[in-house]
Amino acid sequence: MPDLLSGYNIIQRIGTGARSQIYQVVHPETGQVYALKRVVREAHEDDRFLQQAVTEFEVSSRTNHPYLRRSFDCRRIRRWMRLHEVQVVMEMVHGISLERHRQTDLNAIVNIFIQVAEGLDALHDMGYVHADIKPNNVLVCQDGGLKIIDFGQSCPIGHRKVRIQGTADYIAPEQVERRPLTRETDVFNLGASLYWVVSGKAFPTLISRGDRDRHNIGARTPRRLIPTPQELNPEIPAALSRLVMDACADRPSDRPRDMKHFISRLNVVQHVLDKRRAAGEKDITVSAEGEPIEPSGGEARVAR
Repeated sequence: MPDLLSGYNIIQRIGTGARSQIYQVVHPETGQVYALKRVVREAHEDDRFLQQAVTEFEVSSRTNHPYLRRSFDCRRIRRWMRLHEVQVVMEMVHGISLERHRQTDLNAIVNIFIQVAEGLDALHDMGYVHADIKPNNVLVCQDGGLKIIDFGQSCPIGHRKVRIQGTADYIAPEQVERRPLTRETDVFNLGASLYWVVSGKAFPTLISRGDRDRHNIGARTPRRLIPTPQELNPEIPAALSRLVMDACADRPSDRPRDMKHFISRLNVVQHVLDKRRAAGEKDITVSAEGEPIEPSGGEARVAR
């Protein structure tokens, strides 16, 4: 198989996405291993995928935070005077997404989301909103760290997009209504992600999940009819349940104002969990269905 980018040799293909293929590559001189995303235009409507790849490079090449995946090189290939292909060389990450491996231990979940919030806080300090935080865009690494990936929908804080962009189960109301995106937009996306991780249920957003066209705006579910995480699983601390619901408030002004505030409230949850452990209570875990797992034979049974 030929090189995809001058100077890089392919090791193997490691993933696919919208009009994209992701390869593990190596620089033959340095031996450094990278991930390479290749996006190829197949139809006129694919121009947006090419632009998202360019955006990903422009944003992630400026990052320097351990929880944000970095990009190092970008090659734009034109054909007949039109952009035909984009290749982005990125940091190689050995991890698995939260979507593929949903965490079950509450202490681990809180630690992971503190790290994600720290990474997003650094991104906000750069002046950008991620705008597509979801479990599939958080990789938990083998060394215990994590990486936030996929900056293709990122934009400057305060930017108003001309079309709806986001993932249906995690999208904020202002994304659906094409209002300016702010730090609170990422707060909503993160809160909806946390809702799914602790409950196994998708938070009802403004986009109807049952429509054939997932970009049709569905009826707004009354807040009183949305079950809280604690209602779905009584073992979830009230402080965590309240944080999730506050983060998923319809109005940005009703949410935690930024990631520092989000982290401070997760620290409170962590303190509650530590007190449980110190008091000799069993470790609380949740099953894949979001139900508490009861101890067996005198020991807490931990979901794997």
